[in-house]
Amino acid sequence: MPLTRLLRRLLPLVLLVALGVFLWRKIGSTLASLNPLAAREPQVTVTHNTVLTQVEALGRLELVRYRFKDVVEYKKSSKYPFLPDAKAALIVGGEAVGCLDLRKIKPQDVSFEGDSVVRVLLPAPELCSFQVNHDQSRVFSTENGFFQDAALVDEAYRYAEAQVRRSALQSGILAETQRNAEQILVPMLRTLTGRRVIIGQRLVVPTPARKM
Repeated sequence: MPLTRLLRRLLPLVLLVALGVFLWRKIGSTLASLNPLAAREPQVTVTHNTVLTQVEALGRLELVRYRFKDVVEYKKSSKYPFLPDAKAALIVGGEAVGCLDLRKIKPQDVSFEGDSVVRVLLPAPELCSFQVNHDQSRVFSTENGFFQDAALVDEAYRYAEAQVRRSALQSGILAETQRNAEQILVPMLRTLTGRRVIIGQRLVVPTPARKM
């Protein structure tokens, strides 16, 4: 009997505790969010105000891409003779792209000869882009920058980018662009016209040098 009486007294307390646990599981997270001192998940708010500023018609046909690897040692003499020269060494990856600007083809550049031949004069090939790929480049070392290492490295990268252009031109990227243009355009135009296609290049008249 004493045990039964004890259970009867404890049963309301057990039910009250169980009810409290149940309610806490249901609304505990809500109550925690109302606590101004509780830690919260960070919220990010992004406001966009995108404005279209320019629309550019693209007509460049990219035909060849050259990739380069270079080790650049850039040295800049000091303003003062008693200070050593500043130096930067870079391992540089770069690329150059040769293309034709098809927007420069005029109606008179396409002519039909009889019923079997079409002749097309293409514009001169161009080096349409050249750049240093910074994700493939890194600074190997800098010396005697005197707290101007960043400016020294920027100058070295600009030199490396100009070198990418020179190397591409010296390696014959324009001639390769012309050859690839013929290999791509001749079969395509032959299929479209049903004629034999002859590709030529428009003659560019050099502009006379200005008198000083």
